[in-house]
Amino acid sequence: MVYDALIIGRGPAGISCAVYTSRANLSTLIVGKFDSMLLKADKIENYYGFEQPIGGKELLIAGENQVRRLGVEIMDDEVVSLEKEENFKVKCVNGTYEARTVLLATGAPVIKIPVKNLTRFEGSGISYCTTCDGFFYRNKKVGVLGYNDYAVHEAMELLPFTEDVTLFTNGEPLSLTKENREALSRFKINEKRIKEIYGNEIIEGLLFEDGSKEPVNGLFVAYGSASSTNFALKMGIATNGKSIEVNDRMETNIPGLYAAGDCTGVFKQISVAVGQGAIAARSMIEMVRKTKKDG
Repeated sequence: MVYDALIIGRGPAGISCAVYTSRANLSTLIVGKFDSMLLKADKIENYYGFEQPIGGKELLIAGENQVRRLGVEIMDDEVVSLEKEENFKVKCVNGTYEARTVLLATGAPVIKIPVKNLTRFEGSGISYCTTCDGFFYRNKKVGVLGYNDYAVHEAMELLPFTEDVTLFTNGEPLSLTKENREALSRFKINEKRIKEIYGNEIIEGLLFEDGSKEPVNGLFVAYGSASSTNFALKMGIATNGKSIEVNDRMETNIPGLYAAGDCTGVFKQISVAVGQGAIAARSMIEMVRKTKKDG
């Protein structure tokens, strides 16, 4: 099945978009984990329409119930890659989906990786995009920093360039599907906690808390779930720092691909995310109707 609209992210921007696309009779799928930053909000008092404070989790559940009633499908799954062919292909841990339009609504990256010198070596051996930079490490020793399915996916992406790939979990327990656990035999695993990344002008290796070292020529960061910025880097979407660049229609520079909410670098408020989600929906509706008419 080819969905008319596929939304990556289960926060207010994505849910708002789904309200409008579903009511416009677009087949709509939302994919993501139930891990919105809104879950951390105990009391919300500045969102329109509520006389009394409402909890973030309560608001999210209400939104999901609303779109389910409208016929929207919600898949609790982790997205690991996004590609554009004739349509968009969204690969998840448990399946692959195809769509005419896609909205990136994963929120802003919030994971802080407690490794010294990580930002210092960004662009000098530290990369966030295997598709962009894997080629530069042909037959060299590289590492992937991460511990879940996304990290394994990125490690697999490096194998065509080099056989010397190590997954560094930084002391985190591996959280993988059965399929990805079986893939671990294809590269090395280092589960030690990292103290710092060392080198002069470029990365030279990792120093662990137990005092041991391991040299690497490059380190690819895949810590936690893939963010909108990760997808942007792989697809050539225009970015501004860690934010997705969009116009006033929430369009990226790739036709059919949209972004809304915190991932666009806007004022991080529920009301703003909801508004951007609605604008993105209008643009997606117009695109799908035009595509079907022309087709």
